[in-house]
Amino acid sequence: MIELDSREWLETDGLGGFASGTICGVRTRRYHALLLAAETPPTGRRVLVNGLEVWVETAHGAAALSSQRYGGDVIHPDGASRIASFAHEPWPRWRFELPGGLAIEQEILCERGVPRTLLSWRLLQPAAGVTLQVRPLLSGRDYHALHHENPVFDFAPRVSEPERLVFQPYPGVPPIEFRHNAVYAHEPSWYRNFSYSQELARGLDANEDLASPGSLRFDLSAGSAYLFLAVPDGRASRGSTRARAERLQRAEAERRAKLGPPLQRAAEQYLVRRASGATIVAGYPWFTDWGRDTFIALRGLCLAGGRGSEAGAILCQWAEAISEGMLPNRFPDAGESPEYNAVDASLWYVIAAGDYLARRPARQDVKLLRAAIEAILGGYARGTRFGIHADSDGLLAAGEPGVQLTWMDARVGDRVVTPRIGKPVEVEALWLNALAIAARWAPRFEKPLEQGLSSFARRFWNESAGALYDVVDVDHVPGTHDAAFRPNQVFAVGGLPLCLVTPERARRVLDQVEARLWTPFGLRSLAPGEPGYAARFEGGPAERDSAYHQGSAWPWLAGPFVEAWLRARGSTPAAKKEARERFLAPLESRLEVAGLGHLCEVADAEPPQRPAGCFFQAWSLGELLRLRELLA
Repeated sequence: MIELDSREWLETDGLGGFASGTICGVRTRRYHALLLAAETPPTGRRVLVNGLEVWVETAHGAAALSSQRYGGDVIHPDGASRIASFAHEPWPRWRFELPGGLAIEQEILCERGVPRTLLSWRLLQPAAGVTLQVRPLLSGRDYHALHHENPVFDFAPRVSEPERLVFQPYPGVPPIEFRHNAVYAHEPSWYRNFSYSQELARGLDANEDLASPGSLRFDLSAGSAYLFLAVPDGRASRGSTRARAERLQRAEAERRAKLGPPLQRAAEQYLVRRASGATIVAGYPWFTDWGRDTFIALRGLCLAGGRGSEAGAILCQWAEAISEGMLPNRFPDAGESPEYNAVDASLWYVIAAGDYLARRPARQDVKLLRAAIEAILGGYARGTRFGIHADSDGLLAAGEPGVQLTWMDARVGDRVVTPRIGKPVEVEALWLNALAIAARWAPRFEKPLEQGLSSFARRFWNESAGALYDVVDVDHVPGTHDAAFRPNQVFAVGGLPLCLVTPERARRVLDQVEARLWTPFGLRSLAPGEPGYAARFEGGPAERDSAYHQGSAWPWLAGPFVEAWLRARGSTPAAKKEARERFLAPLESRLEVAGLGHLCEVADAEPPQRPAGCFFQAWSLGELLRLRELLA
């Protein structure tokens, strides 16, 4: 039996929608679902089919294949106890062992490009008199919300015909289509008081009621059972449910095999459609596409994986959103304007675009992206929102009270946990690298670059600590500095094209970063012993947000650190071998501990370093892929 645990699987549809759950089948999050669709890709996400009750009837009696957690930490029924094996490649697959020597295989996959999930069950050895019963559990809610019993839910099928049912739980909610090779019995019922353990751990409401309109009865002895869950698209279907399912399984197996090894297949899950273009989902289950995350992740997910055309489409799509030199850091789920509230998102765009341009893309892309880069640098030089402007020393100043502009953007109520107003070290590294990229074709950026490099070398070195200051001109007060030991200084020596300090200083920085910040899950966001250091990422929203950048380890920071470490040693074969053993191997061992085949967002700063945050994080996987390419 596979123990009830926190390891989770993920299937995505390329639109922002997805299916996800735990190996044991117990939903532990409000986001676990079998059909979670994006109404306005990749946003407007709605949970339509939360789960299933599944059981098998044989000559030996009834045996459950599903398990649910209810209030009081009650697990029922006992389907998880019958799981004999699980695999998540090329899509999630379970083997259940039943009394009498029966074995059943269950599979789940999402079709790419449409909001549709296929579930299938089959007997692994022929047997007579075996039937499968499936009860869908529905809601139709926003994916951040929870659902409760009410008299408005519409149980009646809008369409009821052989092999097809369509339900619409509430007005304005997308219809839910079932395609099946079963016999349907209409038996409306409420299932009450599901309890989600991960929501409880996060200090959030965690109980939900779900509606079940009826049951589907499949004859497993006659062949495989197939159930499509979808938002209907109005197109006529071709063939029987069985034929469509078998066709999809063959096509998906071939398509996924062509993507390459498992990490490249995992990378595809973050690449989604936005309007007529493309973007990157920052993480599952709760993030949509964030500017900063998109541009950091793109270098690994796309450029390190041979997806140059996807990289170009994403960069060209985002170029349309430049405003006063800034790119939005977030597109809200619905009903709000894009949020222009990051100093570094636009600069990361320049870095990603620079890497893409170095690969000699099509002429039209070159023209568009060069214009976008110059618009960003021009807007920043002149001055834009939140006090962002090029200062007289050639460095970039940014920030206003009450606004979090850097990647360390946690906020608790009105309190910005790490305000970092002034001249943050990684922002200067990004700014100077961005100027260097533009100077390749526009000589007017050469003088600002030279001035900025000189100022950086003079103003950021902290000789007594053998490291770089985290912020200078703190709160825009000239000559002040923040010496908190954070990982942001690694961007001055790695992760970006230019190294901004001497080789001797780079080695001193890296020695200290490795000693004080490195963990098998990446770099801590603050060194132990510093004021405000948090050893654990746990508790309610306020506690977690307070710890977010105050110690928690971030896998994505392994990328710039290891690149800097390798650069300092001349990128020799021996150095690459050592880096693979010391840094890459521990990180790769984390691919199976939380989000299967992926890396999580954050982890505790101290052992045993429990994974936390989003279990499927784009920039974490992207930087791992980029590292693999660097260390090959």
